[in-house]
Amino acid sequence: MFNQLALSFLLSGLVAVLAYWRGSLAPSGVAGALLVGTIICGLGGWVWGILLALFFVSSSLLSHYKEREKQAVAEKFDKGHQRDLGQVLANGGGGALVALIYGIFPSSWWFLLFLGIMGTVTADTWATELGTLSKRPPRLITTGRIVPVGSSGGISLFGTAVSFMGGLLIGLTAGLLTQMNLVGLTITGGIGGLAGSLCDSFLGATVQQIYYCDVCEKETEKKAHCGQPTRPIRGWGWMNNDVVNFLSSFFGGGTAVLVYSLLVT
Repeated sequence: MFNQLALSFLLSGLVAVLAYWRGSLAPSGVAGALLVGTIICGLGGWVWGILLALFFVSSSLLSHYKEREKQAVAEKFDKGHQRDLGQVLANGGGGALVALIYGIFPSSWWFLLFLGIMGTVTADTWATELGTLSKRPPRLITTGRIVPVGSSGGISLFGTAVSFMGGLLIGLTAGLLTQMNLVGLTITGGIGGLAGSLCDSFLGATVQQIYYCDVCEKETEKKAHCGQPTRPIRGWGWMNNDVVNFLSSFFGGGTAVLVYSLLVT
């Protein structure tokens, strides 16, 4: 196990440095990626590491896709495309925790939970990066009311379809790399990822802390906007976007375990 951890540390460090050089990671994000990558690949195994890499690479590439068109929308988000420690732990911390438990108490069920977590963070990131390019305005998941693009809790048909595709990719890859049920894992990844992504939107529409900028008169996830402090208008003070992502990933993971158990039994 020591050799696998050491090799995982070296590979994770290489990926993290390259991602920093490409502008996908902030300095604190490099440390987070090194920690998460070493634990997941070192304790979970190479299949786990490949799924993590698939999420990270695809998400990083999509974050740079049509950046100019997404620039105005990105102003609403708490953080940008250069992921810091909080973002890395929010997206990969759940998977690292599951890999740690798996290393102590091995069971195929932990892999299914990890699959759902990776499916969720992939689905949610894809929906954010591509869903904002939808030609139709999003609607609030709780009421169906039309909201501005980039609003927390806003979903669109295109964004929802994209999120499902992201989860399917994770599930399909897992099925191709393991001896488990290929169709079952593919469907599990799709449904688990979609469920987690929708949970993220629901939390964003209900309990995530949202602020209002009096300068530009727009809602935002940021505590400061247009060079001025913003004021909270709804949500819980501790429920920022990173916490929402972390909690939603486990919802998607739990959904994946349930879906797969229903499909194969």
